[in-house]
Amino acid sequence: MNPRDAEVLTDAQREEFDRRGFVALDRLTSAEEVEELQVVYDRLFEDDADIAEQDRLELAGELDGEPLLPQILNPDHYAPELRDTEAYRNAGVVARCLLGPEVVPTGMHAIRKPAHHGAETPWHQDEAYWNPDHEHRAISIWMPLQAATTANGCMEFQPGSQLLPVLPHRRINPVAQGLVLADTGAVSGSVACPLPAGGATVHGSRTLHYAGPNTTSEPRRALVMSFACPSRLLAVPRRFPWQRPERP
Repeated sequence: MNPRDAEVLTDAQREEFDRRGFVALDRLTSAEEVEELQVVYDRLFEDDADIAEQDRLELAGELDGEPLLPQILNPDHYAPELRDTEAYRNAGVVARCLLGPEVVPTGMHAIRKPAHHGAETPWHQDEAYWNPDHEHRAISIWMPLQAATTANGCMEFQPGSQLLPVLPHRRINPVAQGLVLADTGAVSGSVACPLPAGGATVHGSRTLHYAGPNTTSEPRRALVMSFACPSRLLAVPRRFPWQRPERP
């Protein structure tokens, strides 16, 4: 490992990721950059922000007309400065350390849990959303823009679940975009990962994960940066019946 890269991800943290399917990092970027990112992030979620309809998702439905788990896909398309940050550069270092030199960025998304009523992100595997005809090797780097706590919905993981196949999922509700694990029997002894602002969790595409509801008086902001190796066509394709034809 490059000595400068070791300042972002240590050998011990890389071994922890391989063993548990996730790792928590105390710092991906500076407090100063977090403040700058908060301004950009909040602007994207304003009602009059010029975001394409297909990039606005509501994962869990609405309560009294208010979204419970709003999400913006491809926020860097609308705020390209998100790619010109220490956070993004360090995320790329982490990705190369964990997946190798062939890794490429595969996008960003932003999830904002509203104050008081932001819904939980239920237990799921990211790969349950993806093309079942291909084999995937990918990670997601989840960075909060304020302290992430159990009260506002920090990430939680099931250690070792990266070794599982993609388990059956279902829709959170008939109109929601989000998925939930059909049977949570595989969840036992989960680990919560509170973080300071600008820290990050890193998890693999099959690692079971969850984030609780936001019960605090402030929105919970999280920016997710994704990276992957080129996918490979499977000799025997899988079937994910929970996916809609317009699979994201």
